[in-house]
Amino acid sequence: MQQAERSAGTEASAASAETTYLELLARGASAEAYEQPVLLARAEGRPAEWIAALQQAKPLALRVRSELEGRRRREAELSALFETAHDLAGLRDLDAVLRAIVQRARSLLGTDVAYLSLNDPARGDTYMRVTEGSVAARFQQLRLGMGEGLGGLVAQTARPYVTDDYFKDERFRHTLTIDAGVRDEGLVAILGVPLTLGHHVIGVLFAADRRARVFEREQIALLGSFAALAAAAIDTANLLTETRSALSELERANEIIRDRSGVIERASDVHDRLAELVLRGGGVHDVAAAVSEVLDGTVEFTEAAAAPAEPLEASRAEGHAVRHEDDWIAAVAAGGELLGALVLRGHPGLDPVDQRTLERAAMVTSLLLLARRSAAEAEQRVRGELLDDLLDARDRDPRLLRERAARLHADLESAHVVLAARIEGDAADADQEADARRRLAAAASHLAATRHGLASARDGGTVLLLPLHPGATATDVARRAARQLGTAVHAPVTVGASAPAADLAAQPHAVATAYAEARRCLDALRLLGRTGDGAAAQDFGFLGLLLAGDRDIPGFVAQTIGEVAEYDARRGTELLRTLDAYFACGMSPARTKDELHVHVNTVAQRLDRVGRLLGDDWQSPARALEIQLALLLHRLSAPAPAQH
Repeated sequence: MQQAERSAGTEASAASAETTYLELLARGASAEAYEQPVLLARAEGRPAEWIAALQQAKPLALRVRSELEGRRRREAELSALFETAHDLAGLRDLDAVLRAIVQRARSLLGTDVAYLSLNDPARGDTYMRVTEGSVAARFQQLRLGMGEGLGGLVAQTARPYVTDDYFKDERFRHTLTIDAGVRDEGLVAILGVPLTLGHHVIGVLFAADRRARVFEREQIALLGSFAALAAAAIDTANLLTETRSALSELERANEIIRDRSGVIERASDVHDRLAELVLRGGGVHDVAAAVSEVLDGTVEFTEAAAAPAEPLEASRAEGHAVRHEDDWIAAVAAGGELLGALVLRGHPGLDPVDQRTLERAAMVTSLLLLARRSAAEAEQRVRGELLDDLLDARDRDPRLLRERAARLHADLESAHVVLAARIEGDAADADQEADARRRLAAAASHLAATRHGLASARDGGTVLLLPLHPGATATDVARRAARQLGTAVHAPVTVGASAPAADLAAQPHAVATAYAEARRCLDALRLLGRTGDGAAAQDFGFLGLLLAGDRDIPGFVAQTIGEVAEYDARRGTELLRTLDAYFACGMSPARTKDELHVHVNTVAQRLDRVGRLLGDDWQSPARALEIQLALLLHRLSAPAPAQH
């Protein structure tokens, strides 16, 4: 009775502890607040079970809080990048946009100071353009010679650099002017990332603290994203300046204005059309169609491999549209990556304004492609994270899992099949193997998105969770996935499937169990030489799944019943035959003696001998299952009797 009361008290303590920390999570309490429940319980003289339950629940609650804070931080970062990009789309004041970028970078990285410097080609140095959080006048007015200080190192290498302690870092050249400015500001830890246009560094974006600090990889990447937006803002402002300058010249020459009025009208039209396309979420082919109408020609978007290589490379290097025979080619590029080309067909005579229109259309196309890629990668990560949680986490809230799945248009309550997929073929080296895995992961993510499922890279292959439609079987899903993935990656893909499972969010182990079953099916397919095919557990039966993988069947048989087999061989007895009959008769000695046509005492003596050979626990459920399986494998592996 006391034991039951203690057990009930322990369960009540655990439930109360979980409730206490759930309330802290719900109201977004600070990390320090998670120490209070234990202190308060001790102060109130709570039972030891109560305090132990609180201490056990506290690290888990803090881990959940950390995860939630990380997700909120990532959402804030994406929101800030989106807002900055929105500001850039409506750029009117370059200084305002750069100030917003520096302010948001400082806020999200949590640094004391953030600032941005730009190169001055005319004077051959660099100067402070925007600062946020700075208090020293000399620091705000710094002008640095090229190659000096941490910023000079960033500008020279076009790579981010970070220092935990500026004055102790000897990787870059210190000067009295720079060190004095940094010392006035009191800076210690500094992170700098390059502002690049094409292959040229035009400045540096910095984040700095007045204390020693280690900047994490995610923070460096985030500052790099802001630097890319700042460079785009500067480029856009320069383009606007060029446009205004051109308009000013046109205004001063009425005759040129009259001659070019139609061209300017078309440029304005394409600007409005492109802006409208971007706002309503149009695609690259919509951009090509809009420019076709404005330029009164046929503009097509083509993949980089389909465009003439030499003029495409020239367009990318020069940043302008290039004539090729009767066509014009404008490279669609982002940084050093070629994404494709806009080709104006059969229009050899193209004036500079129309050429610029084609070039701007190529720039808009590159932004759309990058946005689409970013959205796809973000969705791929979200789908992969949810599937990883279903596979690995045992204490997730089913309601939250269902809500996350619903946002991805997935229904975890309906029947699903877990697939284990692996690309076949021997890779020449590690890079080729990694590339093959990436292609398979991308194809699986696309398939999962189109089928309202989930996908994630795992164990050298890919795992998918796909819904099972009425009338279909797990085998159908596996074979269809093998065909579709193989076509997408241009290589055989082998797919093993689990049995259907439903209400996955409410069953912590369901997905992991189904994945293990799918892996066994995959191993069995590869063992049987059926690479590039798909199958489910139902297609193999129990032995088929057992044989999947590198199993030592003879070793298993020898280890399990080898002593009995050797005894029969030495003595000419029939212990193995007796064991077979014993299990076939439901472990009944009476029915066994009838099956063997011997006396029941003979059966008892033989089973007693088996017990001495195999151990007293040979009839326990686990051992009995192993022995029966070994007997079956022994029969299957025995040579067939000779035919006379």
